[in-house]
Amino acid sequence: MSQDAYFYEPKHGHGLPHDPFKSIIAPRPIGWISSQDQNGVRNLAPYSFFNAFCAAPPIIGFASAGWKDSVRNIEATGEFCWNLSTRSLAAAMNTSCDAVDAAVDEFELAGLTPAASSVISATRVQEAPVSFECRLTQLLRLETADGTAVDTWLVMGEVVGVHIDPALLEEGIYQTAAAEPIMRAGGPTTYYTISDNERFDMARPGAAPGG
Repeated sequence: MSQDAYFYEPKHGHGLPHDPFKSIIAPRPIGWISSQDQNGVRNLAPYSFFNAFCAAPPIIGFASAGWKDSVRNIEATGEFCWNLSTRSLAAAMNTSCDAVDAAVDEFELAGLTPAASSVISATRVQEAPVSFECRLTQLLRLETADGTAVDTWLVMGEVVGVHIDPALLEEGIYQTAAAEPIMRAGGPTTYYTISDNERFDMARPGAAPGG
């Protein structure tokens, strides 16, 4: 790295047109989260701070800046779904991001079809090629290094049901690129997808084939 590397301390601001943190940690998969309140009112919203955190049992999580409807619903019901956001669903995903009243059903707003889950009560996006049914495991308020509470909430859930479009399974192997998942990165409007043109294979040292 050059001795002239751009340096800043986040607490003093980055001094750039767009926060580079959100571009450097990239691409970030999208947590397209469906939930419902105790009265069955549906909610659907995307979160760009999302990822998988454990394989056995499978646990995923997303962070919400502020106590939003998704967090409120999940705290009350203990359930939510994650729905894979793809290139063909990008516009609908973006529409579901609109800041609307809690009584507004984002499924209807985005022209999407609510589908019944198999294990939990929360509905999933029928058009999504993959959905995870999840049960809440932890709901944590984030803190700074000095222990100051931040208005951001980390929601963790165990995946208790998985729905996969059979078209994405080739000889039983899930084809990641075939789904054309979209991810946040770069500037404030920037998204990416992936293709097999960018694929490369590399085995971990000592790993068994297929491990």
